[in-house]
Amino acid sequence: MELRIAYLYPDQLNIYGDRGNILTLYQRCQWRGIAVQILTPGLGERLNPEEADLYFMGGGQDSQQIQVCQDLHKVKADSLRTAATLGAVFLTICGGYQLLGHYYKPHNGDELKGLSLIDAYTVAGDTRFIGNVAIERPNGQRVVGFENHSGRTYLGNGLTPLGKVIHGHGNNGEDGFEGVAHDNFYGTYLHGSLLPKNPALADEIIAKALQRRYGNVQLAALDDTLEQQAHQRALSLKN
Repeated sequence: MELRIAYLYPDQLNIYGDRGNILTLYQRCQWRGIAVQILTPGLGERLNPEEADLYFMGGGQDSQQIQVCQDLHKVKADSLRTAATLGAVFLTICGGYQLLGHYYKPHNGDELKGLSLIDAYTVAGDTRFIGNVAIERPNGQRVVGFENHSGRTYLGNGLTPLGKVIHGHGNNGEDGFEGVAHDNFYGTYLHGSLLPKNPALADEIIAKALQRRYGNVQLAALDDTLEQQAHQRALSLKN
């Protein structure tokens, strides 16, 4: 098997270690003998919507988001919407997560139009949410990470959050939820990076992305001793 990953805008959207998510997906596949092809389409580069199984977008500052937003709608939006209908998986962090929805309204400047792949919108708040976060998913799995965002994201009815906040702020500091995990769309504010210390989530995303071309896939178990130690250490951090 081969997993084909499109890492969108690696030069613009890579803060707080977001690139580590790509490294984790790559390494966990390599340990299992699954080949990995990593594409890095940047500004001005068009996409083949049938090529990638998984699309990743990290976080960036507002200035980078403006660049990315303009390029999405001029060059990539139609291809990404087609890829979604073909069963591709999307993993998006912070700024990438915001652009997965309808729009992001910053404090200053024009509203940034999103892809509307999920029913969500984001508006900038007066203060930043900064600190360690732990959440519990509907299946009882816990996920840990670090947030640093002023955006308040609001999910539409029927969307499933990634999890319920145990500590931290999450999507908006109001409803007690963090991120989204709905169909093939994953969005979250968790940096740090997310996947190295959340191996179960990493494997869930790998398996779901492989389904597009291979059907149901059972991943071989790995020795996650170090990953679980990092996970438990992160769970103990409350600030």
